[in-house]
Amino acid sequence: MSELFPSFTDEHQRFIAAQPIFFVATAAQEGSVNLSPKGGPSVAVLGPNRLLWQNLTGSGNETAAHLLEVNRITMMWCAFEGPPLILRAYGSATAIHRDDPAWSECEKLIPATVGSRQYFEIDVDRVQTSCGYQVPLMDYREDRTALTKWAEKRGEEGVRKYWTERNAESIDGLPTRRPR
Repeated sequence: MSELFPSFTDEHQRFIAAQPIFFVATAAQEGSVNLSPKGGPSVAVLGPNRLLWQNLTGSGNETAAHLLEVNRITMMWCAFEGPPLILRAYGSATAIHRDDPAWSECEKLIPATVGSRQYFEIDVDRVQTSCGYQVPLMDYREDRTALTKWAEKRGEEGVRKYWTERNAESIDGLPTRRPR
């Protein structure tokens, strides 16, 4: 029922591009495992073993903290419409922040918004598909705009203040960014 691949096939890439939602999972050595739903046009396949994901500001910044301690990430897409399929990508990731030189290149691929906190460049070392027979059929209506409106209301300075006050540490007290 499941199949492993060393990289994305063309079919996998088309499947990823068609999905309005995906999930990101990370974990540190100890503490909470983080699993978050993500949506919108925030992921791009850069090649057979590379992804770029734009992470928006949220209530926590667990992914960044976990990747600093244990650099492993799993991303998962499910078919909620059409033929059943689950696709997972396993790998490691590098965070790219607004003050990093690579930010402008990332922004060309996935345009940044006021709430864009970081990009993650993911090196994929394994891809797995499974049947998805148990995943329900659901109709996609539209992306939510609440997070974008929240960030725009705060403005760039307000969002940066939020990062300092609420996103500098994970819920387990781990730093979310390497000191410069």
